[in-house]
Amino acid sequence: MARSKLIRAPTTASLPNNLRIPPTTPSLTKALGKHSRQALIELALTWLDDQHLASFPPYLQSDARHDKDNEEALPYPAADTVEDARQAYMDFQDRKGAKREVLERILEGDWRHGITLRQLAMADLRYLDDHPTSLRWTALELSRIDTRRGISNDAPMADWSASIPRTQVATFVKALQQEISPLVKAHYHLSRSSTLPLTFLRIFVLDTPYQTPRQSSEIFADSSRIIYVAFPDSCPYVYTSISTSPGSKANPSSNSAGTDSRSLLRIVRDAVPKALSRPHERYTLKATALAAKNLPTLLALRGPGRTTAANGAFCIFADAAVEGSPLDPRPSNTVSAEEYIRADSGVFTTDDKENVDIASASKAMPKRDADLATPRDLSPQTSKKRRLATLSRFGCAEISSNPAPLDRLDVRLLDGPSNTKRTDDNVTEIADSGSATLPTVTLTFNGSDVVGGLRKLAELGIIDPERMPSWMTGEEAVSTAVVKGGKRLRNHV
Repeated sequence: MARSKLIRAPTTASLPNNLRIPPTTPSLTKALGKHSRQALIELALTWLDDQHLASFPPYLQSDARHDKDNEEALPYPAADTVEDARQAYMDFQDRKGAKREVLERILEGDWRHGITLRQLAMADLRYLDDHPTSLRWTALELSRIDTRRGISNDAPMADWSASIPRTQVATFVKALQQEISPLVKAHYHLSRSSTLPLTFLRIFVLDTPYQTPRQSSEIFADSSRIIYVAFPDSCPYVYTSISTSPGSKANPSSNSAGTDSRSLLRIVRDAVPKALSRPHERYTLKATALAAKNLPTLLALRGPGRTTAANGAFCIFADAAVEGSPLDPRPSNTVSAEEYIRADSGVFTTDDKENVDIASASKAMPKRDADLATPRDLSPQTSKKRRLATLSRFGCAEISSNPAPLDRLDVRLLDGPSNTKRTDDNVTEIADSGSATLPTVTLTFNGSDVVGGLRKLAELGIIDPERMPSWMTGEEAVSTAVVKGGKRLRNHV
């Protein structure tokens, strides 16, 4: 009797959680190898927990008796019971050793038959919890669309609770899968962060598996195909990020969306608000001009707290450092700027302290930079004036304890250079080319705390804080600024 041919029929279903990746896959070893030894032990114990045991069963002696292909001696023989496998990883915790032995025990011992997609997703999200600065995240605002007018409705801060959609996790994932499935094949995994007040959604995107030739197992552990979406608690913001692999590059000759990271991210960004929408309740995602590698920074600036309402100079009111409000016309019992500086332990309290800090900073710099960094006028009156000006622009946050440091600030100037033209009357006319859409000058500031560094320059007298725009002092809480005519364009992404 002739054997029937295997028929592969297209389906819109997502990739199953129990799809196994061979343990010999190099990218799988790299994905698990970036964890610490303790993290690998805890991951293995989590997989061996009773609630996950049915999904991630280890390779036991009962399996080895029926597996004739694995009769040869292996460095890690199969355990007799699940309890024996747990005890092996508990022994790893009780003694010191190399990370490699734990990784080999996982791939060549207890899960030698393969690591599932769900196990790999759990490992990736564990790495995000342990390393919150490993990816660059972009903050997007979830805004409700007025279906009658077709425009987004910018609800005030007090109405945030009314603008946040409410849905079940299973319903959201199913709706998201329906939006993405006609374009690409994907695997979805939702998990609650153990360290931050947010929920992660990991999406692994794959080209349709019904093409010829079939894709190798190496692609299932390709980090460049992973998209992360983070949903903070009780606020209308969404954070998105796409993992990038140094060795992976998009194929320019391919038109598939699965090989272009920008297309992948655009597909998911378009699908998230549609999955959260309901009849007569539609949502869209708007850019907020904020991107950072620090998730706590996004939570502080675009989270359930005060967000952009009290940053920079306005933080003294949010922190209750002074009484009253800048918008209150009634007189209030407040303190003067001099009294506030003396009361704030984080700000220089004496002129001598400031001069000592400037001198120490100058010694740490090269001679040429130290000459530029040292203010020419160190008189008490000038130092006090500069200190008050810096405080009035940057606020009360210290550089060393800034809860929301920005690691990058991108500035694009749309004002073109002035073109001169000589006329017949020997009069020079100036033609403004500021209407160009492409930036003429692009500036990028990088560091552990860009705004804190600018504040330090203002304290040293290198830059004038009174002439700095608000988006450079941290008041607007943005990391990208498109400037034209000296003003930041808020409608630009």
